[in-house]
Amino acid sequence: MGKYKDITVILFIVIIGIFIPFIGSIIISFGIDFTELNNWLKIGVAFGYFLLIFGVELLAVYIYFILTNKLAEKKMGKYKP
Repeated sequence: MGKYKDITVILFIVIIGIFIPFIGSIIISFGIDFTELNNWLKIGVAFGYFLLIFGVELLAVYIYFILTNKLAEKKMGKYKP
């Protein structure tokens, strides 16, 4: 159970690490006033979409590695005595 807690903490730190530059770039690029609550909602929605797209990308990479691993194991199985 401890390793899942560690992974969760690491993922949370990574998400925070992604959010800080993301919010800075949004504020600088579009000149958003970060003192208004409505602008924070816009930033939050944009970051949510970013995480969703990033998650789909990670899922595609995970599926790719699973498939290539199965193919490699199948090929290696032929060479085992």
